[in-house]
Amino acid sequence: MTDENEENDDEGAWLQLRPVEPLPSQCCGSGCSPCVFDLYHRELARWEAARASKDRSLLNGEEPQSCPSRLSPETFLAFRISAMDRLTEDTYRVRFAVPRNSQLGLRPGQHLILRGKVDDLEIQRAYTPISPANAEGYFEVLIKCYETGLMSRYVKSWSTGDTTFWRGPFGDFFYKPNQTLSDPTQGHRQHGELLMLASGTGLAPMVPVLQSITDNAEDETFVTLVGCFKTFEGIYLKTFLQEQARFWNVRTFFVLSQENSLEKLPWSYREKTRFGRLAQDLIEELVSSCRRKPFALVCGSAEFTKDMARCLLCAGLAEDSYFLF
Repeated sequence: MTDENEENDDEGAWLQLRPVEPLPSQCCGSGCSPCVFDLYHRELARWEAARASKDRSLLNGEEPQSCPSRLSPETFLAFRISAMDRLTEDTYRVRFAVPRNSQLGLRPGQHLILRGKVDDLEIQRAYTPISPANAEGYFEVLIKCYETGLMSRYVKSWSTGDTTFWRGPFGDFFYKPNQTLSDPTQGHRQHGELLMLASGTGLAPMVPVLQSITDNAEDETFVTLVGCFKTFEGIYLKTFLQEQARFWNVRTFFVLSQENSLEKLPWSYREKTRFGRLAQDLIEELVSSCRRKPFALVCGSAEFTKDMARCLLCAGLAEDSYFLF
């Protein structure tokens, strides 16, 4: 009887060590690799092997980190909120401190996963830093809050000095200076201009890519950026975009869905603003006005991304001539 009790106790101990399967809310839905479910299945396989061999030391499968503050796609790291700026009624620009004044280690356009907890429910969402890839000691993100969003409730509870948890980086887009310029010695498709199509906070991945170009005096890539917003007041990062538009190789345009009067806009915006929605006719006009053969970057809602991909194909771009964030 004693042996049976010990066996039951041992079985109970192993069951307590069994990894817990993530809830659907813990997946951000961005196609990250590894996903929280990938990590779960990896830990489950390790647990099953350890249980079969009755060797708990096999559960300690993590390799020691030489730098505990280094980003990891698998492990959440703590970052303190150093500043919060409310840009619009529902959107915040949040700055996070990076320890030892170091760099975050992202490529322009890559995103991170934020972990939050609301009513004991863990949630995870993807956000793309808008700070320069080489920023030292900090990174910044744009976060739009929604009336019924769980992560929005979590973000609205933040205050300067709070600690948040992130993992990453993720994202397959890789920008290399001048890689889009025409090169007759290369056999693959070449492009001479980036056409950035962004809706709302879809502007986020465009910002570090654009800044990496204008910060590099040797990068001669042309950029045409189109930002889609509801109103003029709702345009994010106006000062930054105005400064970028002063560079010889950058053009900015805006499409406002809930405005209808140019007279109400500042003079500097009137010639580069359209009303309504970004549709086929304007996409064709933009593609034809590009100074070099364009490669398009698209980011926004799922509906916006799908519509833009269709419009770009109809405008003559091949499927390998655009990237959907």
